[in-house]
Amino acid sequence: MMNTESFYKKLKGSGLLLILLFFAVSCEDFLEENPSTSIDADYIYTTEEGLKSGVVSLYKFERDRYQKSTEDFMGAVLMSSRSDLAFSRTGYTGLMGRYERGVSPVDQGANFVSSLFWKHFYNMTNKATAIINAAEVAKGIDEDVKNQVLAEAKFFRAHSYFYLYRMFNNIYVTTETVTVENAFDVVNDKSSEEEIFTLINSDLDFAVKNLEWTNTFGRVTKGTAKHVKAKVAMWQGNWTEAKNQALDVIEGPDSPHSLVSSTAAVFDGDRNNSESLFVIQAEDDLLGGGNTTMINANYVTQYFQISGIEANIEQGGRGFSRILPNLYLLNLLAEDPNDTRDDDTYFRLKYYYTSGDRIGEELDDYAPITDLDNPSSDYARYYQRMHPSCIKFAQEDDNPDSYLNRSNITVYRLAETYLIAAEAIMRSTGDPLPYINAVRTRAGAKAVTSVNQQTILDERARELAFEGQRWFTLKRMGQDVIDFQITNYAGDGEYFPANLGTKDPRTNWQPHYINWPIAQIDLDLLGPDFPQNDGY
Repeated sequence: MMNTESFYKKLKGSGLLLILLFFAVSCEDFLEENPSTSIDADYIYTTEEGLKSGVVSLYKFERDRYQKSTEDFMGAVLMSSRSDLAFSRTGYTGLMGRYERGVSPVDQGANFVSSLFWKHFYNMTNKATAIINAAEVAKGIDEDVKNQVLAEAKFFRAHSYFYLYRMFNNIYVTTETVTVENAFDVVNDKSSEEEIFTLINSDLDFAVKNLEWTNTFGRVTKGTAKHVKAKVAMWQGNWTEAKNQALDVIEGPDSPHSLVSSTAAVFDGDRNNSESLFVIQAEDDLLGGGNTTMINANYVTQYFQISGIEANIEQGGRGFSRILPNLYLLNLLAEDPNDTRDDDTYFRLKYYYTSGDRIGEELDDYAPITDLDNPSSDYARYYQRMHPSCIKFAQEDDNPDSYLNRSNITVYRLAETYLIAAEAIMRSTGDPLPYINAVRTRAGAKAVTSVNQQTILDERARELAFEGQRWFTLKRMGQDVIDFQITNYAGDGEYFPANLGTKDPRTNWQPHYINWPIAQIDLDLLGPDFPQNDGY
């Protein structure tokens, strides 16, 4: 087998720079007769080192979605703003979360979505496909290396098409490499659901078969592929397949994965623990260590604006207070007083003075509004400065004086695998209680004695909120579910904004928002008959 340790280190090494530049060139650059880089396509597509470096570049592009330097890093936080669990307070993420933008093919929100999702994931699928097709015909390459390259590239192609399908519904899939000869061919129709899932499952099957259970943290493994395979099966209603894949990750004889002992340990340190299935890696003061991000800042309040308290990592770092847990989510967490997930692990409910005469005392400048007939001017400042925060993305080596930090980010973890297993078993055969209760027991919460769809929804909210999964869960469960959850729970209803009813996501919601609009700038590049999603 290849040396995976040295393979992964390429992601952080300066030696990869030219490779990444090659993959990042524009179409015009690609069509130039004399490439400006010293590394040509023959190296990338026909040599062992070139193919391995090409795979590493896929990790770099995946990391980019979490570390965009534009659009306020919405690529990582936007999906959390549009859910039944979030209060989207301000900024463009607020507009998107309240369904004021991103609701038309021609508004600026759709253009952001085009860049951060449609173009990003099609870029990924194109790069992965080029690597796959080249590796399959490459000569003189070690068979184990070839299968590793193919497995990782196929995982990323499946991962990308799966994301696109869940967001946009009307998508096209292909296994054809983009070349000079076909670069300007237009796509005339969407792919059928059967075509989409056939390709996704074929790629994931290969990945499951050829990836190892263990690898350097940051690389996808058999467990990663099986977890995504289970998620795909859930979307197809194949509950037995979802159950089998999830249980193999949870309790298979070769699986190295286990839940960490406490909620405090889930996001502690660098997140590289036994529960991790895929973690975006970043490192300070290292060329290739990744860009800074405002992910944490978007989720944490501006408590430091209050006299007598300074921003500090223990209370979440320097926040911008854009996307906050709403009353619905906070009430779910509060149902069991012993649940530790709102005990400064996943969420922080209280803040404390750090200087002056009241060091260590709880802040009490203002409180949440309880009398809706007489709201004071303090209600807005409460949401901005004292509202509970999600602190899943705060990291102990972050800079508390900056909105920008460089941190590892968990994409997939075992707790979700447990909840997938519980739901799949509930919908097929077996006892789901051990799997949902494993998550609850770890959090200190009382075990449940029965499981239905709402039980699953509620537990996924408590455990996985703000990790980018909620929107897709609601959509997967159907139009009635997403309509009910959004119109009853999104935002904070009458609590805030007080007199801005048209900006309430509950009243702004329309059923066709279940699919995002394909931006007109993207639709114009497709065939004249390519269908926009219904309602736009």
